[in-house]
Amino acid sequence: MSTIEEQYGWTAVPHSLDAIIASRPSPTKPLPLRVEDIALPDTPLVHEVQAYAREHLPKETYAHSMRVYYFGTSFPLFPDRPFPPDLLPTLARAITLSHFHSFHHTPETLLLVCLLHDLGTTPHNLTSTHLSFEFHGAFLSLNLLKSLSSPIPQAESVAETIIRHQDLGETGMMTELTAAIHFGTLLDNAGKFCELVDRVTIESVVSAWPREGWTGCFVHVLREEMGRKPWCNSTRIEGFVGLVEGNGVMAEFD
Repeated sequence: MSTIEEQYGWTAVPHSLDAIIASRPSPTKPLPLRVEDIALPDTPLVHEVQAYAREHLPKETYAHSMRVYYFGTSFPLFPDRPFPPDLLPTLARAITLSHFHSFHHTPETLLLVCLLHDLGTTPHNLTSTHLSFEFHGAFLSLNLLKSLSSPIPQAESVAETIIRHQDLGETGMMTELTAAIHFGTLLDNAGKFCELVDRVTIESVVSAWPREGWTGCFVHVLREEMGRKPWCNSTRIEGFVGLVEGNGVMAEFD
């Protein structure tokens, strides 16, 4: 049985995404999963956070958040044991990242952080603080989840992941929940690690949750924050705007 720390994604993994990928025991082709194969968690907390996110996020950001969830759950965990098609809908948790058999975070926790990770980028939240959007969004999310009676370890894990969801690097460690968000956001925002997700999955997710010019939307947010807050965390990613604008994988869907 998973511990509280494991359920909420606190297991430490390498900060380097390349190291995580290289650690797979026997890499294989990704499964051609579709949106209908990946069940969304159905809990009262999820319903409340979904309603909050729909109300407060621009529709393009909400759709991005949903794509990140589906991409983040599209890395099959057990590459040597393909899942029978009839079991896929019940194994959404088991297809969260193919890189570690020991990943245990719940699909609820993953969906919560996906829904809230860009809360700090809304027009009001971006301009109402001197804080970088990741930090402000994390504090808002932590307070929201506490108010909705999320377990404290879960709420704090979501906040930790939001703070670090643009913290790319090669040294040190991070939580497995943060790793899941890194893979999902980098695929949707920059086209990175597309080889780990089947083309069928990308087409299905983008069809269900259209991009509607997401690249331009996100670039606008980055430029606005960098202009208003030249100290912001996004400036530490060298060439970040160009990386997003150069997203060739998703260009055809924008």
